[in-house]
Amino acid sequence: MKKILLEKLLDNCKEQEYQKQYEYIINLLEEKKIKPVKASRLNGKSPALYREYWLLEETKDYSNFIEELRYQIIPDISVDYYLRHLESYEADREWVLQLNKYLKERKETLQFKVSANERSFEIWGREKFLSKGQGRRILKRCGLEMSFFNIYETTEPLAYYSRTRNVPQNLLILENKDTFFSMRRRLLEGNETILGIKIDTLIYGAGKGIFRSFEDFDLCVEPYMRAAGNQIYYFGDLDYEGIGIYENLSADFGEKWNIVPFEAGYTKMLSKAKGVDSIPETKEGQNRNIKDIFFSYFSMEQVKRMKEILEKGYYIPQEILNISDF
Repeated sequence: MKKILLEKLLDNCKEQEYQKQYEYIINLLEEKKIKPVKASRLNGKSPALYREYWLLEETKDYSNFIEELRYQIIPDISVDYYLRHLESYEADREWVLQLNKYLKERKETLQFKVSANERSFEIWGREKFLSKGQGRRILKRCGLEMSFFNIYETTEPLAYYSRTRNVPQNLLILENKDTFFSMRRRLLEGNETILGIKIDTLIYGAGKGIFRSFEDFDLCVEPYMRAAGNQIYYFGDLDYEGIGIYENLSADFGEKWNIVPFEAGYTKMLSKAKGVDSIPETKEGQNRNIKDIFFSYFSMEQVKRMKEILEKGYYIPQEILNISDF
């Protein structure tokens, strides 16, 4: 509420006699447009008026909205929030009614799983509505979860190269782009193996980007890549982050996919690192909270060597290897 002086309220009738001014203020009070600030004291005239008043906001009539919410919105949409916050319903009404119309007339289309943007356009004619704050806020007010709409989030397409579609097959996830290109060159030259292991498909993991890609692995790869019996290898930098990526990938998706370190690759990295003058220092800010899941695939001697490198603050980048090593 906003305060206003009596003199300001009387601007429209300041030329009139005081009795008319008094009646004008009383009329405003009866219409509940103002109320007195009693602490401002009276003006000393007869009949007396207070020196200051509160300007009252006009109360809207929401009876039509109440009736609409109670009798026209289908049960899938909760109306509890909007009945308590009718001013919010007035602001959201266009979007709520579009959702209501969709669920009344086309709810059966929810049986088909589609992308979030596709569903959003289907309901509201706005492909980004669900992915933005306004859409998610309205869903919350309607008591609906994203899962209700049978949608999936799309990720960047998974980059991979397959030399064969035979199954079962060996798939190798690579943390870094350079190694992906070099190994792909080797397979394109007609070779079937990399470091003595038969490899059928190479996948570019893009570091931690592999987590998002694997959430949609069933949806974004061809059937032969997700066939039963396939073996998935992971190969990245020999540092805390690279090991952490493997361990988290295995923890998150290990129940569904058999993912193991590409032991031949790490062995070759260790061997080649002995012949170089120096290896780089560990990058700052890496999460060093790794377990022994990764190390359990290697011999005691290899584990000792790996931990020695890491604990001294060094790491071996995947790029230590090139096509001549494969």
